[in-house]
Amino acid sequence: MISSIVFVNMKGEILIYRLYKDDITRSETLNFCTRIIARKENKESPVVNIDGANFIHVTVKDVTLVATTKSNVNAIMAMHFLYCLVTLCKAYFGGEFDENHVRKHFVLIYELLDEVMDYGVPQFLEPDILKQYIMEGGIQISMTDLNKLKQITTRATGAISWRDENVFYKRNEVYIDVVENVNVLLSNKGTILRTDVQGQVVVKCQLSGMPECKFGMNDKLLMQKESKSREGADRGIVIDDLKFHQCVRLGQFDKERAITFIPPDGTFDLMTYRITENVNLPFKIMPIVNEYGKNKIEARIKLKSLYDKMTYATNVVIKIPCPKNTASASCSAGAGRARYEPENGAVMWRIKKYQGETETLLRCDITLSETTSDKVWIKPPISMDFQVPMFTASGLRVRFLKISEKSGYKPIKWIRYITKAGDYQHRL
Repeated sequence: MISSIVFVNMKGEILIYRLYKDDITRSETLNFCTRIIARKENKESPVVNIDGANFIHVTVKDVTLVATTKSNVNAIMAMHFLYCLVTLCKAYFGGEFDENHVRKHFVLIYELLDEVMDYGVPQFLEPDILKQYIMEGGIQISMTDLNKLKQITTRATGAISWRDENVFYKRNEVYIDVVENVNVLLSNKGTILRTDVQGQVVVKCQLSGMPECKFGMNDKLLMQKESKSREGADRGIVIDDLKFHQCVRLGQFDKERAITFIPPDGTFDLMTYRITENVNLPFKIMPIVNEYGKNKIEARIKLKSLYDKMTYATNVVIKIPCPKNTASASCSAGAGRARYEPENGAVMWRIKKYQGETETLLRCDITLSETTSDKVWIKPPISMDFQVPMFTASGLRVRFLKISEKSGYKPIKWIRYITKAGDYQHRL
């Protein structure tokens, strides 16, 4: 598997070097640091082979993490391990990760590297577990702590390493957030050129004991499986890509299309997904831009909200690009406020709260200054930013969440949907 883990700065200097197997020497690693990192030769490739030695690397801020190997390892797994290692370091460093923090905490990093990998094979990287027995400055072990350490070891090496059995809450609650980022590119005639939804289901778990949860959504395959003989069984959504938290039982999902899991304590991403079919766009933009000679541009932007009338979007921002030689702009908006902002090179139309099934118009008269250049203005697209609570562009809905625990308590369940603008653009 992995021969060594190396932390390198932007100059190619080694900050941390942890050797697990001796099939790749330090001089070979230094050769990689000098050629690839310091000189930036072929650095954009995440996997580099030099004289039979493979160097898998990722860069975060001013530090490059490198995993070396001579065997045919799973490169994606190695890269995932490096990113998880960065996340673990951030958990110890207060959310920061750079060369200064690596130099300051190098003793702690070596302790972590001894725990997260064994003879080149990745082990557990759960910050909550590691923080209980790996601390900066060491830990004083007394006889009263031995039983606690035994419990930590059992938990770390057990089948459910992400959760402690002794979690207790007076009030048992589960919060589910379905957060979606909608990406769309529309032509100047309003035709959809590209669209997709990147979503995640975030769970905040405050449950006692070891609860087993079963989570269901309106996935098309699940709906068809449950309603083979019923008309309208194809109302579910088609999910293209899925990624689950490690607590999810994948075998159970393949059989039932329902997500079964024992949740970690606290907040975690249960799943991330991508959808490309039947995307419900929250807004429609209808722009008309006319140029009058070389000194004047007239823009009329109609904005229409396509979500339910009882729903309100918040923090809506429409950016209408202007030529570089714009001198001034006179704007009149039916809702919100619009003004020309030279620092953004655009007219910024801001609406704090926008009701569904509503149309409004923005009128802009843009005055241009004289230029000696005859270059034609290449019109960048109009872009949008917004948040629409209780609306999903994909149509995903949580159908059920069943929670069973041996003590038999009845938890309180909360669910929230929110759609945000990803790359939302309309060409002029």
